[in-house]
Amino acid sequence: MVHELKPWPMVHELKTWPQYFMPVWQGLKSFEIRYNDRNYQVGDSLILKEWNVVTGYSGREIHKRITYILGLSGWPKVGYIIMALVDAKGGDS
Repeated sequence: MVHELKPWPMVHELKTWPQYFMPVWQGLKSFEIRYNDRNYQVGDSLILKEWNVVTGYSGREIHKRITYILGLSGWPKVGYIIMALVDAKGGDS
């Protein structure tokens, strides 16, 4: 997968459904699967904001940094990527 390189890391604010937010919050999940409509790059930051279709934003958010991107042709779906994440402050969670 070829990406246009950006001159600096970007910060992406993302709505995250509770069932995907909680495992990250608890330190059980260290990856995100997303459609790559934002040209994500290693080094970019993600702000995952817990969001529910009925109640909206919960106010909880998690700051992560992308350390690795896996994009396989046709898997999991065309245009989707798997991003490995660490704590934005340099930790492992």
